[in-house]
Amino acid sequence: MNYWTDDQLESIRLMLNPKSMAIVGATPRMQYGGRFLNAALRGKDKVNIYPVNPRYEEIQGLKSYPSVTDLPETPDVVGIVIPYDNVLNVLKESHAKGTRAAVVISAGFSERGEEDRADLQAELTQFCRESGIRMSGPNCLGLANIKDGIWASSSSRGVAGLSGNIGLICQSGASAFGPFLVRAVDEKIGFSYIISTGNEADLDFCDFARYLIDDESTDVIAGFVEGFKDGKKFLEVAKLALEKRKPIILIKIGKSQFGTKAAKSHTAALTGEDENYEAAFSQYGVIRVQDYDDLLQISNLFAQTGKLNSEGISVVSHSGGISSLTADMLGQAGLDLPELDAKSRDGINEILQGRGWASNPSDVTGFANSDSFPAIMDNMISGDNMGCLVVASAGGEEQINQVIEARNRYLEGPVEKQKQLVYLWTGSRVEESTLQKLQSAKIPLFYTPDKLGYALKHLVDYHKRADYVAQFGSDSEFELDEGRVKSVTHVKSLPSSSQLSENESKILIENWGIVTPERRLIQTVEEAIVAAKEIGFPVVMKVDSSDILHKTEAGVVRINISNEAEVASVFEAIMNSARKVVDSSKVNGVLIEEMIVGGVEVMAGLTVDEQLGPVILFGSGGTSVEVYKDVTRRICPISKQDALEMIDEVNASVLLKGFRGDAIKDIESLANLLVNLSQIGASLSDKIKELDLNPIMVLNKGVKAADALVIL
Repeated sequence: MNYWTDDQLESIRLMLNPKSMAIVGATPRMQYGGRFLNAALRGKDKVNIYPVNPRYEEIQGLKSYPSVTDLPETPDVVGIVIPYDNVLNVLKESHAKGTRAAVVISAGFSERGEEDRADLQAELTQFCRESGIRMSGPNCLGLANIKDGIWASSSSRGVAGLSGNIGLICQSGASAFGPFLVRAVDEKIGFSYIISTGNEADLDFCDFARYLIDDESTDVIAGFVEGFKDGKKFLEVAKLALEKRKPIILIKIGKSQFGTKAAKSHTAALTGEDENYEAAFSQYGVIRVQDYDDLLQISNLFAQTGKLNSEGISVVSHSGGISSLTADMLGQAGLDLPELDAKSRDGINEILQGRGWASNPSDVTGFANSDSFPAIMDNMISGDNMGCLVVASAGGEEQINQVIEARNRYLEGPVEKQKQLVYLWTGSRVEESTLQKLQSAKIPLFYTPDKLGYALKHLVDYHKRADYVAQFGSDSEFELDEGRVKSVTHVKSLPSSSQLSENESKILIENWGIVTPERRLIQTVEEAIVAAKEIGFPVVMKVDSSDILHKTEAGVVRINISNEAEVASVFEAIMNSARKVVDSSKVNGVLIEEMIVGGVEVMAGLTVDEQLGPVILFGSGGTSVEVYKDVTRRICPISKQDALEMIDEVNASVLLKGFRGDAIKDIESLANLLVNLSQIGASLSDKIKELDLNPIMVLNKGVKAADALVIL
């Protein structure tokens, strides 16, 4: 589905790069309207500014106009800072004037939790969609084009910020122009744009992110999101960003019930089921972080650092304790610190002359603040297995100059030969000379070893995922053959709010290439005995009824039936149990099924997320999945590689790989089952509410779904 039009993206371009701007509700007072005008005036040499307020002839040195209609030109963007009940009228007037973009600061809409205010916001949405004028807000603090010094914001922070290549999008304006901007200024981290979206009655996070993907001045998209109104739209923008290798680094509210509740009360956002969002982030290369500092520092790392040409990290410090702790944190993050090669080790030891030792990590004592430090750094990073050098210190001006010069050299030459350098600052964060010099040189900086490790691991994993998508991006795409088309048509013809019997459920999954145990559906004791002999003892016997959801609890399933006499007695017993819980007319008969032994039990299933669509789950089988929550998820459909990653993520993978001398199980066939199951989810998400395969028996050769349940 194409969520974006050229007209929509052009409106966003005008909003972020206006040549003319009207501020409706501008005032001389430094309240919202006055602050908006005051901020806009900082860019008056680039933008024609038009205050609009019929109560004034002049505001802050500019002629004030009584209405948008009276303006001498059509403004590229209109800022609206007036009471909520007149916003729609101004939007209509602006559209009539020919304006294509509006920034609505005014609050008092759906965030109030009142039906009439939500209805009024819906009117804004409808008008924007019908007219073509595009709007950020309402209930936002505006936006800023930092790189060009153009502000359309009512922030009380005033105009501040360094130009850079990070585009920041926040639903919360107070967060965008508060902690994010203030901390970015402190750390000299630059933005291309700062965008607050507020209630997102029209344009949302995804729309602005889509624009920034194509924006040449933006290399990283940073975001603060309480919830997405259209999860599938987010998946589309995330997929496109990964394909174009433009990282999205995100704080997403909703990990706890309290965050979810607060988000709903703030902007009426829906946070969604967090486990499913985690799966989507992993699948589409979105980097989820936890706090302001993480967002800024990791965004800056990606903005200033390319893909590591080798995953090896080397660490050098003036302190053995610092270097050891740093190495420990990097190791805990899952990073690789290879040993130095002989040439590098000998080169460093020749400098140290016994006062320190060449290793990785390396404690070079006072040599970290000497003329020899450049040679030490070069040796630490020179090996073909090294991609990034971490300098952990709080050096003086000489060391900082050496680090800056070294980093510039490492980035010279062809991209595939470049090395990266990151600095772990161990001194005072209020240092006014050397720290600021590092910041101004755009060297990625971290202040604690754990956050450094966390960030570098994200960098490595992101580019691995991007490489995979570049090579196998279409792996999850599929076409339906004639048999599966018929299956889809049949399932869609069934009544909703019902469930299929086990036999019906297995017929469905068999149409999609999922293997089940051999079985017969029979009606009498005599048929049961014949079927059991044909299949071969031992067998499993189950009552087949769409009205019995949990067969074990109802006493309608027996395993390990080993002879004809048992078949006869069990048939009567489970049929009697069935009649106690459902009417006889609801019983289709008894399934006689081969009993699978010698396999590892796992489970897989489908569910449908209201925002993200069909989700596939995989985990340990039997009842343990409910006890231990050993489950991983992906958005449907998945690729073969996705399936293999899912298998590797659960604890049951240890058993599948041959635990304590047991044979390795057929992981390849299990991955194929997961791919086929995900295609059922993608094809029937509007019909299937839930699908459970538990247990699935993974054998030395082959995989069989021993039980199946489909709820429509």
